[in-house]
Amino acid sequence: MTRFLLALLAVPLLAGAAPPIPMAATPEEVGLSSAQLERIEATTQGNVKSGVPLGAVMAVARHGKIAWYKAIGERAPGEAMRTDAVFRIYSMTKPIVSVAVMMLFEEGKVQLADPITKYIPELGAMKVGTEGVEPARPMTIQDLLTHTSGLIYPDGSNKSAVSQAYNAAALFSADMTTVELIKRASKLPLRFSPGTQWEYGISTDVLGRLLEVVDGKSLGEVLAARIFKPLGMTETGFFLPASMGNRAAQFPRKPGAPQGGLAFDVTRKPGFESGGGGLAGTTDDYLRFAQMLLNGGEFNGKRILTRKSIELMTTNHVGDMLGRPGYGFGLGFEVRASNGAYGWAGVAGTYFWVSPKEDLIAIYMTQVDPMDRARLRAQFRSMVEAAIQ
Repeated sequence: MTRFLLALLAVPLLAGAAPPIPMAATPEEVGLSSAQLERIEATTQGNVKSGVPLGAVMAVARHGKIAWYKAIGERAPGEAMRTDAVFRIYSMTKPIVSVAVMMLFEEGKVQLADPITKYIPELGAMKVGTEGVEPARPMTIQDLLTHTSGLIYPDGSNKSAVSQAYNAAALFSADMTTVELIKRASKLPLRFSPGTQWEYGISTDVLGRLLEVVDGKSLGEVLAARIFKPLGMTETGFFLPASMGNRAAQFPRKPGAPQGGLAFDVTRKPGFESGGGGLAGTTDDYLRFAQMLLNGGEFNGKRILTRKSIELMTTNHVGDMLGRPGYGFGLGFEVRASNGAYGWAGVAGTYFWVSPKEDLIAIYMTQVDPMDRARLRAQFRSMVEAAIQ
């Protein structure tokens, strides 16, 4: 089969594969337009034909049923995309880690107002800016959940003294551990005093270390025990069995460029289990997680969180700090003011949102250069929303 034909191939659910929730007989059964969903498929095929992305898996569920589930294009050059493809979900790790932190909160093991230094004392020495200004107040667990902690990400394009310090710290070395991350981060400046601004950064990686300290296990073990095993997420982790290596979705190769730089071996056990972006997994697994959220914390008889905790997580806690009109941020999720929908995305193009108002979940899984992701996500979201009848 030629690459062109593979690129246009839309693969249905794998024979014998049990979807995580029931399939609707038709999209119309759950109030979605088949014609509009077919437009999404055709548009995605056009994107694949143009070379970006190489392939994608897309799922839309409503009223507890999967209305539309498509694998389009290629998983790797010459190999058709499959619905059980493995994707590096990067920052879609953050909502999972945030849910685990809220489980500690419900168990009374932590309070959102607790200073993080109660559990990770090393962070107590951090000052604001390179001038060493004392923070107005301690950094709390809630600051970390909302990305108002003052911690940031390395950013090579930002020439400020604070950014240069983060750029030089090698925070994400492949052989690093969560303990080493805290050691390096504790020597860095905060961008601002906790609670005063919003900036995306390593906050959820610090929460990953919090989970390890409180539960006394590695982060991977914590997430497996608290979330993956109860929800049946058997194909998500910081590393996956060797048998799954040939299901990993790949990045498109651009003319004259090597394979996408964000790629990593999903079967290799990392030294650093990044709570902010280290997981890989399948669309089926993330559907399980998203349906649990939409169900108010329960899935298939297993309760992960209470409904009130989900409501707390999906409420805007930062006002207009995000700097995006119509959007706020909760405890691990971006929140849309107009309709209460919430979700998050990964640097390599993965994206999901949950809409309680519409009783809907949408997931877009692909692997692309960060420069290409915004267009693909916006297109997918607007077209899915146009399918709601």
